[in-house]
Amino acid sequence: MATETAHAPQTNFNVSNEKMGMWAFLGSELLFFGAFITVYLVYVPRTADGPGPEVFDIPFTSVSTFILLMSSLAMVLALAGMQDGDLRRFRTWTLATALMGLVFLGGQLYEFTLFVQQDGLGLTTSAFSTSFYVLTSFHKVHVAVGVLMLGTLWFMSFTGRIRADGQGTNAVENVGLYWHFVDIIWIIIFTVVYLIPVDLVT
Repeated sequence: MATETAHAPQTNFNVSNEKMGMWAFLGSELLFFGAFITVYLVYVPRTADGPGPEVFDIPFTSVSTFILLMSSLAMVLALAGMQDGDLRRFRTWTLATALMGLVFLGGQLYEFTLFVQQDGLGLTTSAFSTSFYVLTSFHKVHVAVGVLMLGTLWFMSFTGRIRADGQGTNAVENVGLYWHFVDIIWIIIFTVVYLIPVDLVT
C-alpha cells in the first residue's frame, strides 16, 4: 500500500523531516523533565514540617499508571489499523487511547484534590510540595496536549486528511512517538517519586 511516507522529504538519516523534528522536540523535552526531576530529588526532604511523600496513595496511582501504560498499547493498535488501511480500527483505538489519557488525568486531579483538602499538601506548603506539583503538573500538561493531538487525528479521519490509502500516516506516527514518550516519562516519574524510599534519595 502506497503511503505518504515514501514521498515525504527525507533527512540524511533516511527519516522524514517531520519525524526528525519530533525526535528533536522530544529530546529537548527530556532535558526539561530531567531538570524538574533533579529539582524534586534535591527538595524532597524539605517539607518544612508539613506533609511529605507519606501522603502518596501508591495503589491508587499504580492503577492510573497501568491505565496510561495500556494507552500506549492502544496507540500501537491505532497505528497498525492505519498501516493496514482500516480506518474504523484506527478510529476505535485512537479514541480509546485518548479516553485512557483522560482517565489518567482525572485520576491525578482527584489525587491532587485529596492531597490539598485532606493532607494539607498545597503548592506553597514547602519546597517539597512545590517541586512535586511542578514536576507532575508539567507531565499532566503533556498528557493533555497528547489527548488534544489524538482528538485531532480522530477528527482528521472524517475530513479526508487521514485516509485508508496512507494519507496522514506521518502525522499518526509522530503523535504515536509523542504519546509513547509521555508514557515513558511517567514511568520514570512514578518510580522516582512514588516508589523509591525517601531515605535512598536524601
